[in-house]
Amino acid sequence: MKINFINSFLLSTVNSILLLVLIFVITFFGVYLYRTMSVKASIVANPNYRSMHTSLIPTGGGIVFSSIFFICLIFLWGLNRLPNDIFIVLGVGGVLSAFFGFMDDIFEIGVKHKIFAQLLLASWVIFWFEGGPLLRVEWIPSLMAILITIFFLVWVINAYNFIDGVDGMAISGSIFISGSIALIMLITNGSSVIFLFSILLLGCSAAFAVFNWPPASIFMGDAGSLFFGYIYGALIIYTIMHEQINVYTWIIILSYFIADTTATQISRLLLLKKWNKAHRSHAYQNIAKITDSHLKTTLGVIFYNIFWVLPLLIWSIKDPNVVSIVITISMLPAFVVSFKYGPFLLSD
Repeated sequence: MKINFINSFLLSTVNSILLLVLIFVITFFGVYLYRTMSVKASIVANPNYRSMHTSLIPTGGGIVFSSIFFICLIFLWGLNRLPNDIFIVLGVGGVLSAFFGFMDDIFEIGVKHKIFAQLLLASWVIFWFEGGPLLRVEWIPSLMAILITIFFLVWVINAYNFIDGVDGMAISGSIFISGSIALIMLITNGSSVIFLFSILLLGCSAAFAVFNWPPASIFMGDAGSLFFGYIYGALIIYTIMHEQINVYTWIIILSYFIADTTATQISRLLLLKKWNKAHRSHAYQNIAKITDSHLKTTLGVIFYNIFWVLPLLIWSIKDPNVVSIVITISMLPAFVVSFKYGPFLLSD
């Protein structure tokens, strides 16, 4: 029995590594080809008020890894490896979010239309996932539960867009989130489907990071940030509903990004700045200006996640009784840095 278990584990590990490598290679060449074509098609990021670049760089690269992710899900769905609701939400919804983001990268869609599209995407998740986990809480009115969940999903989508401000920041965040999901599934012997999703996202993200690493030669654009925000938001809803990853664990995984986004918005409100106005006053953006280095800033966040957040995450999984303490500890340094180096230091 023990030998069979070991053989099964080794086979599963080998298959996962092979899938990871395959997705990495396909995405790598896909991004390489897209980068060449986007230059010829003038799909480039023009320097603007929020941008921290002064040169024209190809953008919209997120359409590549989102399309590859969608094709993989079609293949798995065709083999009856995916439930219909999962395929419809993560597959169809994911590619629609990427397509809309890609249109924004090309035509610069207005804020009102963006919010409307995000509300539609959030409603898509809510419809197919039967209202979300809050709908199961008896003391919360049904309408309020649905509205709160929609607001949460729109917030996640925008929050991911907010962290795409310096080279390598957003894509390294995706690598950390996807890797954390995979690790949790391994530690808890969780859903093989969620583990598979995490491997697909990890492979796509790692390949794109090669090109987006400082100094970036291509940006994911809204095609990528909208896709990731939507996918992770939908995964949060699904895993909480199916008791695979609880809300506290998700808070720990996203602790840096939650702290940065929350501290920045609070600071801007206190400074009487409009919350929805484009800006580049996040702490990590100001630190990049001060150090004159995207690389140092991105590496700082990566080290924070790996050497601070990840050990705390594992601790909370092994001992759920400490989760409230871990949430506080995981967020506190990021909150302090975000308030100190955020809008109060340099605001625009």
